[in-house]
Amino acid sequence: MTITDPDTYVQGVPYDELARLRRAGPVVRVDDFWAVLGHAEVRRVLRDPGVFSSQLGGTQIRDAADLAYVRRMMLNMDPPEHGRLRGLLTKAFTPRAIAKLTSQIESWARELVLAVADRGECDFAQVAADLPLRTLAGVFGVPDEDRRLMYDWSNRVIGYQDPEYAVSSTVSVSEVSELARVALAVRPSPGPDGSMPDPRTRAGMPDLYAYANALGEYKREHPGDDVMSNLMQHVGDDGGRVSLAEFENLFWLFSVAGNETLRNGLPGGLLALLSHPAEYRRLLDDRSLLPSAVEEMLRWWTPVVHFRRTAASGVRLSDVDIAAGDKVVVWFSSANRDPSVFPDPDTFDIGRTPNDHLTFGHGPHFCLGAHLARVQLRAMFDAVLDLLGFVELAGEPVRLRSNFQNGLKSLPIRWSG
Repeated sequence: MTITDPDTYVQGVPYDELARLRRAGPVVRVDDFWAVLGHAEVRRVLRDPGVFSSQLGGTQIRDAADLAYVRRMMLNMDPPEHGRLRGLLTKAFTPRAIAKLTSQIESWARELVLAVADRGECDFAQVAADLPLRTLAGVFGVPDEDRRLMYDWSNRVIGYQDPEYAVSSTVSVSEVSELARVALAVRPSPGPDGSMPDPRTRAGMPDLYAYANALGEYKREHPGDDVMSNLMQHVGDDGGRVSLAEFENLFWLFSVAGNETLRNGLPGGLLALLSHPAEYRRLLDDRSLLPSAVEEMLRWWTPVVHFRRTAASGVRLSDVDIAAGDKVVVWFSSANRDPSVFPDPDTFDIGRTPNDHLTFGHGPHFCLGAHLARVQLRAMFDAVLDLLGFVELAGEPVRLRSNFQNGLKSLPIRWSG
């Protein structure tokens, strides 16, 4: 089926095929799962974890090789465990910590764009990639020299279907902190056939977990003013604290999911502007449109294509009877172009309001990093508009081979200043 073949996405998200399926019905059978394609139906699934479980089968279309492992991640939890951990994490994002990060993000974005402003051209995907890395390093209190580790980890996990990203190893021992050297000592290498261990298992990411364990212990003993130090010091109403194992899994979630989504959303948003030069000039002429432009970028270039749930009991969704145990996959790339919610859904309109996109999800698993993601997008595009002005493509964009992440590996651009 086209919509599940990762090779399809090298050419782009198959919106025409998704629209064809959606016209047949908002819930349709595809391969061995129910594809939920309508906006209202996706919202229904996401807001009802009692019926549509994240924990029973995990959140990937294909069954996890190590289900016990993935169930320990907040992304794959159901209430009440999910609510307890999310509540502790929410309290760690104090107003002071968020304000500090916001100010830093704006400075970092200008610094990154200013560094290439005199060149007249750059690969924007590479320039933009460093902003979420810096932001996540700020959240975790990760030493600056270690942040590139998160680049490799997210490449390997999210890009496991892409032969280049699956073996990503761009950091050397001489560049990192003492904390990271232990992790690099256990970094896996490709086997004789060139393949890597499955990064969707704990055993496939020993270097990430070694680093997370060392960092968690350090934060508990030497807290700073970062979000993760707040988390490790916080005691819940029931006297409970975040365990080291929970910290490790939160580190995985943030350093991979929190990194890769923005890393693709930033160049994806610029490609949307480049593909619609009249809208680009409209934004240059009226910068008050930037907040709504960012929301339209998030709708237009939906970074996460889909997520899975598993029916905990028999349920009727739209006109379809779903049995207990069935896979139910919500397709964000389809819901965000549902014509019943978005007039002219295939039109990129930076002034679109309302814009009820589902890029950050809905319900109890609504993205914790949504605010910081919006801050990063606004900051980066503020810097591009201020320092580069009108830019254009300088070559063909290179897309990630993945049916899960709408990714850009390269976006060459040029400008005349």
